Amino acid sequence: MTPHIGKPAPQFIAESTIGPISLEQCRGRAVVLYFYPKDNTPGCTTESQDFRDLHADFLAAGAVVVGISRDSLKSHQNFQNKYQLPFPLISDTDETVCNLYGVIKQKNMYGKQVRGIERSTFLVDAEGRLVQEWRGVKVPNHASEVLQAARSIG
Repeated sequence: MTPHIGKPAPQFIAESTIGPISLEQCRGRAVVLYFYPKDNTPGCTTESQDFRDLHADFLAAGAVVVGISRDSLKSHQNFQNKYQLPFPLISDTDETVCNLYGVIKQKNMYGKQVRGIERSTFLVDAEGRLVQEWRGVKVPNHASEVLQAARSIG
């Protein structure tokens, strides 16, 4: 199952670096959910730093940013501290949130088939509706593109 543009975004409650977090508690603000494969890998680190560097702009646009991967809370806390990430990271070790958003895919890793997160971002409006999605994301300029979209719905 995957979410549909214009429909309510799938609801969840999940553990994060700031405690349990739900989409419902963000109601009234736009939410950027970015799913990434793994803490401390080159692409994921760059993507997270890009969202970090634009964080004040996202807040000014009325949007909160939340990163999601299958890493443990401990891994997330180390990653967050190491790169001074000012937004929560959700630990989705059981893939509940990943499955709600349909981001688990078969991928090729050094010639082997592996199950993992397809880098994806979802923009949810203040009423909880999915307004835009990016799948198979390429990191360069992605956070800027998401910011433009967040500003357009702000």
